[in-house]
Amino acid sequence: MKRSEINRAVDGAIQLFHDCKFRLPTWAYWTAKEWQEAGAEADEIREHGLGWIVTDFGSGNFEKMGLLILVVRNGCLENNAPKTGKTYAEKFMAVRPGQVTPYHFHWCKTEDLINRSGGRLAVELAWANADEVTMSDEVVTVQVDGITKHLQRSEPLILQPGESVTFPPRLCHQFYGYPDDGTVLAGEISSLNDDAKDNCFLGRAFQRTPMEEDERAKYLLNSEYALSSRAG
Repeated sequence: MKRSEINRAVDGAIQLFHDCKFRLPTWAYWTAKEWQEAGAEADEIREHGLGWIVTDFGSGNFEKMGLLILVVRNGCLENNAPKTGKTYAEKFMAVRPGQVTPYHFHWCKTEDLINRSGGRLAVELAWANADEVTMSDEVVTVQVDGITKHLQRSEPLILQPGESVTFPPRLCHQFYGYPDDGTVLAGEISSLNDDAKDNCFLGRAFQRTPMEEDERAKYLLNSEYALSSRAG
């Protein structure tokens, strides 16, 4: 992706959150320069992977396949056990109309995907087969705000603003903003989030392409803090 795409995506998300009267932590607005000036007092943000994620899943087309995430709280694991008392995570996401987050599941994490505001959010579900590459035709039973729903494989579940759905481990999920609607302000509440070890994209290996630095970074992604840390 180009740095200019990332700058525009974060600016757009901040405007979306503002329009929805959804306030963010102070550090979410920090510039790259402010991160360079932040010392050890911000180490939990760095170590727990809080902050901005902008990805096109290696597609080269962020508008068609991509996602913007702000991780606002998370614990972390040490020797396969929670390092602190935080055993939960929360994310905010901006999901554009027709912009797909492709099928994936988690081995450990249980999560609620929430449509907090904006347009409708379309979700498609299927159970992962044992090979972790294909998906089962088994009927999917999920909880939508405590109400049981039964869905066929990949049958779209449309979440209106205010609605949410729970994903247990190994339930494959794909979602996108409903076409012709506005951008969705989505949320995720989950158990500990470990994007490095707990995401399975059904055999698809998404290669992170080198950043094209076509303009100066306005914000840092949560993968870039090590380059700016004064704490060493």
